[in-house]
Parts: sequence; C-alpha cells; structure tokens
Amino acid sequence: MKINHIQEIHRVWTENDGHVAYVEYELRDNTLNIIHTIVPPPIQGQGIASQLVEYIYDYALQRGLTPAATCPYAYGWLKKHPEYTK
Repeated sequence: MKINHIQEIHRVWTENDGHVAYVEYELRDNTLNIIHTIVPPPIQGQGIASQLVEYIYDYALQRGLTPAATCPYAYGWLKKHPEYTK
C-alpha cells in the first residue's frame, strides 16, 4: 500500500479501488494528535486505517513527538500498541 503524506495540511492518505482513506492530525506542544481517521465503507476491514495510523505515529516518534489521539479509532489503536506511548 502506498501512503502519501502532505505535511502542509497534516494528512496522510492512500487510494484503494478508487476510494481514498486518510488520517488528519494536528501538531501542538510537541504532540502529534490524530483527529480523524476515515476509511470509506467499500474498503473497510482491510487494515488500511491501522497502516495509516501506524505510519503517522512512526513519523511522530522519528521526530521526537508524542503520539496522541482525539479520534476514537486512533485512541483504541494506541491502547493496543502501548510501545507508542512510552
């Protein structure tokens, strides 16, 4: 899966079968907070959201930022991956 990152608008996205899935985030006080995770119904259940969230949290850690989540999906993802919040 090819993940695209547009830093200027704080979005990572991918396209699958003509549908665009994306994650939007905000940067504040040395924290990267995912605010939206959107995967259209026709392409749900394929692990796309998880891959997008992991990509952007890896990006955060590489830059010394703390991963955070306002988005319910990303919040649940962080609970399942505590290594991202240490």
